[in-house]
Amino acid sequence: MSRAERKAERGSRLSWHREHELPAGTVVPSVLAAAAGLVAMWPFTSVIEPGTWSFAVLAVVVVTALTGMASRTLMRGRPTWARDLVTIAVQIVAVMGTVTLLVAGDTAVFGLIPTDATLFTFQALAAAAWEEITFGSAPIAASPGLEAVMGVGFGIVAILLDQLVAQRGAILASLLTAVVGSVPMIVTLGGVNVVWFVILGILILALLGYTAAQNPESPRRTSVAMAAGVGVAALAATVIVAPVLPVSASLAGTGTGVTVDASLRLGDDLRQPNPVEVLTLATTADTAPYLRLTTLSTFNGRVWEPDRGDLQAQSEGFGPAEWTDDIATTDQNTSIRVIRMSSSWLPVPYPATSVQGLPSTWRVSPENRTLASRSADAVGNDYTVRSLEVSPTLEQIRALPAAAPIVDPGTEPVELPEVIGETAAGVTADATNDYDRLIALQSWFRSQFSYSLETPVDEGFDGTGADAVARFLDVKSGYCIHFAGAFALMAESLDMEVRIVVGYLPGALTETTRGDEAVYSVSSDQLHSWPEVLFPGVGWVPFEPTASLGVPTSFSAAATAGGGSGGAATPAPTAAPSTEQTSGPELEREDAGDNAGATGELRRLDPTPVVLTTLGVLVVLLLPAFARLALRIARRGRARGGDAGAAWTELRATMQDLRLPLSDAETPRMRGDDLIRDSRVDADAMRVLVEAVEHASYARPSASAMRDLDAALVEVTAQLRRSVDRWTRLHAFLLPRSLFASRRTDVPLLT
Repeated sequence: MSRAERKAERGSRLSWHREHELPAGTVVPSVLAAAAGLVAMWPFTSVIEPGTWSFAVLAVVVVTALTGMASRTLMRGRPTWARDLVTIAVQIVAVMGTVTLLVAGDTAVFGLIPTDATLFTFQALAAAAWEEITFGSAPIAASPGLEAVMGVGFGIVAILLDQLVAQRGAILASLLTAVVGSVPMIVTLGGVNVVWFVILGILILALLGYTAAQNPESPRRTSVAMAAGVGVAALAATVIVAPVLPVSASLAGTGTGVTVDASLRLGDDLRQPNPVEVLTLATTADTAPYLRLTTLSTFNGRVWEPDRGDLQAQSEGFGPAEWTDDIATTDQNTSIRVIRMSSSWLPVPYPATSVQGLPSTWRVSPENRTLASRSADAVGNDYTVRSLEVSPTLEQIRALPAAAPIVDPGTEPVELPEVIGETAAGVTADATNDYDRLIALQSWFRSQFSYSLETPVDEGFDGTGADAVARFLDVKSGYCIHFAGAFALMAESLDMEVRIVVGYLPGALTETTRGDEAVYSVSSDQLHSWPEVLFPGVGWVPFEPTASLGVPTSFSAAATAGGGSGGAATPAPTAAPSTEQTSGPELEREDAGDNAGATGELRRLDPTPVVLTTLGVLVVLLLPAFARLALRIARRGRARGGDAGAAWTELRATMQDLRLPLSDAETPRMRGDDLIRDSRVDADAMRVLVEAVEHASYARPSASAMRDLDAALVEVTAQLRRSVDRWTRLHAFLLPRSLFASRRTDVPLLT
């Protein structure tokens, strides 16, 4: 064979090598994809009770992996596009058959082939699952509807993961796993599952390690080390950064919108820009009652501690009556449906006497007549509470002294700023009984102070500590917790037993009715707190010091005309603050009738959570680009010192990122000629790199041969980027193939 013929044959072989690629693995990618699917499923076990749904998810994940392996093995000699297309089609059919067999096999032909009845069954199950998710509380009871929805949903996820891993798209597969697995924690606003994040990080390392191991373009040690470095960085970002990001989300019409605790840090909740409906209530009363979640009775000088008394079964009742027989009471029923509020307490009117419609996990706290649970969540519960309206006459309440504070002998008394006691004494100087003193305080707050959600932030104070109360008395502007905290400390300085309640103001009347009952809607911005003072013989009497909200507590005198024993004036006497209907009572009011200091300015949307979340997502997405940039800088630094190997490795990596043809059968000189001819790179710059590589490969090392190769490298790689389209350049920047994807691999030349 002549020299020209051998050269032509060699060129033909090189052309064939550029156009063909060894088939991808079949077992490892399917196993990794199945592991990713199970990792994504794990967090859902905390929000859905164990049941057949988990077996359905496991089945579709395993079936997807097995069909992927089988299809790729049988299609091994076919073109890549045909192999992938057939694999996806087979997996879709297999998943559909599996879910049909598990959920509605009796309606399908041979239990696998769907019919019209099968489709109807799936529609009904999907609708039922949507209702369970919308109105259920975590953990949601397992059901056939959830089995169908989770089976179909994770079938789609499993197919996507299998295809991404098979194509060595480690980054996208990792992101998909993280997003799907994070959904339960985001929607329920639950705590961060650190163990799951660690397992996710290990999975990411495995995916990156697999793609790096399939990349023979650069030395194996470098590829694996880089993959491990990126994986460790991603793991650190996930475990450390992700849990502290102020991310919260709720699905429209489903999930939980508000998480309520007893910390009295209500400012951030009240300042949310988009209030959502958290619960509805139905009652036959003229006005809806206040709803309490829990109470806080102990003050340590900085915060009020929530009451955590013993809990007892619902059948044991709410405890003995706190009022005497001569105090008038009226029975009332309130039906409550919690929609988007996550809490370990349930909202109830006061004083509650019995409850119906709740599971036994909810127990009674007789200390404050509330309902609490150590394992259940409030969202999704629908129940009816029987309560009383306790209505002493004005003469009765004035004749009763307030209870004195209970002092624990083992604790040091809290020292309060002098301004609190002095102000309380000055405001109540003209009153002759405890009730009138409290009414004087209530009137003083409502007339001399203004309601504002922004003042505490602008003035640098928040909460109910002694210093915050002193600042509030000076600024005379704040929101409900400032009014409640100041009122409570001032009443305590007057030697009265007091506590603070966390709950909700009555909602807005809707056009909906439930029989004879009117239905009220309570939104998230109606979260509220108010003080209560104990009057022996009457019970805990709430007061409403918050300016511009509701109607202040008042009791009427006993009726004398017609020999009546007593009656109600307007507003009706009651042991709960009476309110007029308001729409969004925790918002600042535009009219200044009651509150001259209130403003009508729109609340500012705090951009910090959105900005931080966006930056976090961008950092994760740009992580491959940062890693590739670091490698490029390091190689250029070595090339500047004359390292021909580093310069040539960077040139090869750039070609791989840009999806330019590569072949290990080419010598440096052949590759240089190809680039000059096909990509129109500068011939002089290319010749500098080729000669440097050849000298480093075949000649003895010498200091005289070392020269700066960075300028030539920059010139050639810049011209390579200009030779491809804009989309290829963008793809090479965001997902550099030299880091994670395999390149075209050649078979040895025949001799």
